[in-house]
Amino acid sequence: MRLTIATLRRVVKGDLTIQFVPHALTSYGGLELLGRYLRRIELGARLRQTFAGLRSDYGSPRIAMVLLALFYVGARRLEHLRYLGGDPMVTRFCGLARLPTRRTVADWLRQFTQATLAPLVALNRDLVTEALARLELPRLTIDVDGSVIRTGATVGWAFRGFNPHHRKDPSYYPLVAHVAQTGHILRLKNRPGNVHDSKQAISFLRDIIDDLRTQFGRGVALEFRMDAAFFQRGILRLLSARDCGYAIKVGYWSWLPLKAIAAACRQWYPVAPGVTGHETELVISPWNDLRLRVVLYRKHVAHETRKNFQLDLFTPDDGHYEYSAVATNLPLGLAALWAFACGRGAQEKTFAELKGEFALDVVPTKHYAANSAWQQLSILAHNLIRSFQLDTLAEPKPRSRKRTYAYLFRSMRTLRFLLIARAGRLSCLGGRNVLRLAQNPATEALYGQIAHRLAA
Repeated sequence: MRLTIATLRRVVKGDLTIQFVPHALTSYGGLELLGRYLRRIELGARLRQTFAGLRSDYGSPRIAMVLLALFYVGARRLEHLRYLGGDPMVTRFCGLARLPTRRTVADWLRQFTQATLAPLVALNRDLVTEALARLELPRLTIDVDGSVIRTGATVGWAFRGFNPHHRKDPSYYPLVAHVAQTGHILRLKNRPGNVHDSKQAISFLRDIIDDLRTQFGRGVALEFRMDAAFFQRGILRLLSARDCGYAIKVGYWSWLPLKAIAAACRQWYPVAPGVTGHETELVISPWNDLRLRVVLYRKHVAHETRKNFQLDLFTPDDGHYEYSAVATNLPLGLAALWAFACGRGAQEKTFAELKGEFALDVVPTKHYAANSAWQQLSILAHNLIRSFQLDTLAEPKPRSRKRTYAYLFRSMRTLRFLLIARAGRLSCLGGRNVLRLAQNPATEALYGQIAHRLAA
């Protein structure tokens, strides 16, 4: 039936009186479902083993849970802890009667050293590999890249480096390994900002390969995607020796004959709309005549290219092109390799979410190891929420030649709106604590679906 206009409107004549009362009210009712999941995977026991070398009156595992709660509710800085202290669901999630102060958490972070940071790195690795093992994927595609994190001028081990938008700002330059199929962060290594993107990449990749081979053996194919900064002889030798696939961009550097090859080529094959390609064998004389399969691509654009290869390669009436090259040992055709190489850009979405929703770009102290621990806890929160979705909400996606996400994931911002930021009251009925939320059919259905899958 049609509703009358009078039933759709209400009159507001004055301001509400605001009162703060000691009632068990919460703004984050969805933390209960996350807490159930973390108890199912026995995260508390694993945190106790991880932080055995650290001391705190609150308990190191519980302080780690405080930081996870901080990320999940949308807070970004340690100062925001004082605004969460009266929320009963936050304290319940952390297993505390009261939350620690900003100074207490900062002092706990400053206890970290490279030795005590290693178990936290291992915990992240183990949680990700266990989640991947449950999916039984035939291959794993790992995107490796660096990401700039700006810091203050007095932060330890922060230096000026590659930062095109803020050239004078000191920064960190962590190296990140991103699992393309699920969006997990397999490993993160913090570095000072004045290093080359490939600095320490060989040992970083070796550790990743060893960990994955230990977990999966050779039954799962490993593929790596990297930009031109990682086109290094040692990296190519490592990936070939460990039987790993790779697609690495190659720069049009003066010591490589790519520019001459592109100029001499008269047959370009269609790859995608506006994109053509040409396959060649690249012989690198400085590397003892190393032979690589390289595919050159050119993309027709409406503007002059930034490096202006156009005038050297073709006549002006041919239009403007942007050139790129990819070195690979994968048995992919020109079109499939183009799509595969383009899929590497999907990791930027994960980086943006890490910085925007999990405070990866926040620098809480002036200590290098403490800030590195913050980064590890940030990716721990991210990895846990990805695994939570895989076990409860995520649905498979159609396969794509780009080899990006294999499942439909909700962003942390969406999850915070749909699931976590739900106001409620914590009541005691019949001797049992009960969380009461406002009646809403959509929220009730979502909570019921998650609770059912967690119970299963």
